[in-house]
Order: sequence, then C-alpha cells, then structure tokens
Amino acid sequence: ALFANRGCCRCYLHPHYFFFSFNYCVLICHYWHIPPFLFLDAPVSSVALRKSGDYVITLGTRFAALKWKEQSVTTIAQVDRDKANNRFNDGKVDPAGRYFAGTMAEEIRPAVLERRQGSLYTLCPDHSVVKHFDQVDISNGLDWSLDHKTFFYIDSLSYSVDAFDYDLQTGKIAQMWMSVLWHACFSPGKRIQTVKLPVDKTTSCCFGGKDYSEMYVTSASDGMDREQLSRQPQAGGVFKVNEAFSFRTE
Repeated sequence: ALFANRGCCRCYLHPHYFFFSFNYCVLICHYWHIPPFLFLDAPVSSVALRKSGDYVITLGTRFAALKWKEQSVTTIAQVDRDKANNRFNDGKVDPAGRYFAGTMAEEIRPAVLERRQGSLYTLCPDHSVVKHFDQVDISNGLDWSLDHKTFFYIDSLSYSVDAFDYDLQTGKIAQMWMSVLWHACFSPGKRIQTVKLPVDKTTSCCFGGKDYSEMYVTSASDGMDREQLSRQPQAGGVFKVNEAFSFRTE
C-alpha cells in the first residue's frame, strides 16, 4: 500500500476517481476537501458530478448544488426535518442520474448513536425526493451491478450486504436478498480477500488508475486516543493499493 495523503483527518469518506483525478469528502471536519478548501455550515458526506460540470453534495440533511468556481452552495431539497440530530451519510448516483443517499443520527462516538433514525432517499433529476424506507442505522456501501438490475445496500450496524431488484427506468427497488460486495469496514465480517493496511479504521474504497486496477482506501482517526495514534500515525489518511484482485475478470 502507498500512503497517498499525509494530511490526517478524523474521517475521510466517499472517495471518487474520475478524469484520472482523485477526489474525496471529509465528513467530520465539515468541509469538502479539494484544495483550496471550502468550509460549509454542516457535515458534507458525499458528492456527485453534474452534467454542467458542477456538483451535488449531501450537506447535513440537505441535497445541495455546489458551484466550485463561484464558491456557492444552494439547497435543492431537505429531508428529516423532524429529526434535528440527523445527517446524511453515504450517497451514490445511479446510471440514470438519480442520487441515492441515506441519513443517520449523529454519532455520540464511532458507531454509537440513537438507533434506527435514518432513511434511504433518492434525489431525482427533476429535484423531487423519494423515500424508499426508514428504520435505518447507518447507510453505506450503495452501488449497482454492471447490468443495472441489482442495487446493493449496507446498513453498517447490521453487518450484512443487502441486494435489491432494481428498475433503472423507474428507480424503484424491490425484493431484498443477501449478497457479496467489496467494501471497507471498521471491524471484520467474512473475509473473501485481505489487503493489509497500517490502520484499523478503514472507511470506504474505490477503484481508479488508468485501467482501474488500483484501489484507493480512506480511513479515520476519530475516537482514537494519543497512544493509539502514536501506534498508527497514518490513521485518517488515504491509501493507494497496487495489487492483483482475484475478482477482476475480463
């Protein structure tokens, strides 16, 4: 593993690799981390590209439009208005341009929070919002199969990967079953393949590089005391992994 970023942060999340440029969000630090920094009034937990060249972000409990050159943020829609302690967590865009994102209660400490306060939402291209289900702890690991017929979803505290039938035309999800998906986690589940890193708290991952053969892994230092940080000084950094992954097929 190559330590790709030495600016340690409490919690890096939601990495993206596009146009051969690596971008990522900083959640607990409350700013979106693509220098120069843009400081905002709430946690930024995910980001997506727009056809216009600008961005959409999940900001607190809001979907918001970000114009980077103008340094401006405009609210598109707000959710969970009756839950002041909630915020968005992970978010991803489907192949048709719908922005899926889930909310959660703010953590007291890592993975300790008021249970089942979150919901999974979709921001549609017409700016309408669809609520798929509630009673969620921590939404994570959102993704789609290559044929776009399966939607993958993780509620972190359930320690499982769920798969749903997905209709790309309507954006509707149905019929859940258990599945297998590459993801990063604080504590181990069933290991299919292991990549060793010099940190315990991995938070997310994505593939990049010219042929997408590299894995980028984000990590956190949140909740670690000085002794733990002295043993893991790279905690809260971003790593690039160059390794042959057995699941990659032509």
